[in-house]
Amino acid sequence: MSHNELKRKALDRNGVKAEYDALEPEFTLLKSLLSARKKAGLSQAEIAKRMGTKPPAITRLESSLTSGKHSPSLATLKKYVEVLGYRLEIRIVQN
Repeated sequence: MSHNELKRKALDRNGVKAEYDALEPEFTLLKSLLSARKKAGLSQAEIAKRMGTKPPAITRLESSLTSGKHSPSLATLKKYVEVLGYRLEIRIVQN
């Protein structure tokens, strides 16, 4: 079974789609972070060095956005994107 088939099957289960949709902001942020890192041509180790931390901290930061086990602080996210040559913007949008 392919990943897409498995995902489609899982999303058909009661409650799974709602939980998946609730994670959309985290997935969008992670996609943006990874895209910015790719455009900057930097590895996790290079980002860690520039941030003054260890590579596993960057791995945790990136994976935390999909696992929900850890919420990175705004200061950490700001530092991460600044290393890549970006700035962090946060907006509140009415549903």
